[in-house]
Amino acid sequence: MLAAALPALDWPEPVEILNPGSETELVLICDHASNHIPAEYRNLGVGEADLTRHIAWDVGAAALTRALARRLGAPAFLGTYSRLLVDLNRPFGSPTSMPVLSEATRIPGNQDLGPSEIERRRRRVFEPFHAAVAAFLDARETEGRRSRIAAIHSFTPVFLGISRPWHVGILHDDEPAYAGRVMQGLARDPALIVGENVPYQIDRESDYAIPVHGTDRGSPALLIEIRNDLISDAEGIRDWTRRLTAVL
Repeated sequence: MLAAALPALDWPEPVEILNPGSETELVLICDHASNHIPAEYRNLGVGEADLTRHIAWDVGAAALTRALARRLGAPAFLGTYSRLLVDLNRPFGSPTSMPVLSEATRIPGNQDLGPSEIERRRRRVFEPFHAAVAAFLDARETEGRRSRIAAIHSFTPVFLGISRPWHVGILHDDEPAYAGRVMQGLARDPALIVGENVPYQIDRESDYAIPVHGTDRGSPALLIEIRNDLISDAEGIRDWTRRLTAVL
């Protein structure tokens, strides 16, 4: 029994769903929630310390998503594998979907992947995660219920030697109204530097959740990027849970 259970623990279900029966319009997505890589991949050749960095996951994003789900009673979908294995917020098969270079760190275990390994990651991780989100949204649409999508992410204060001045960035696609309301709410705190479409921009070639689960369905959708040093401890999670609860 123990021998059979160990692989299951190392290969958890690819999506953790919180509050699946919630009728709250808001739906939270945290696709970079985990830095888990099954043992057989030997960390894809990177060091243990690298798995604690932004290259492997979005620091603080999972804890913040769980806290928001509790506070708001909102459904939430969290990824359970590192984005180094397969990035859930990239079109599958895009150049950064299974990166061979993340920031300035080489990922040896992603070099020269064969078709069977690529298919394995698609089948075991990428497709089940997004199928779960899509099925949930489909069911709501069938019932005539609306959804608003908020994807929770975090970013590094410095990227490739360049400092980023913002505390939080609100990213949106073609529908800016929801994002505008959230930005206005956050900007009422004069201590915050709130940016629009920073430090990244939504791009269908390099993003997945917002274009596919939001824009393509005609649902209001935004992606929240919080500087990761602000949500790296319990006090920061409490602070940003309070801030975002008031504006989401």
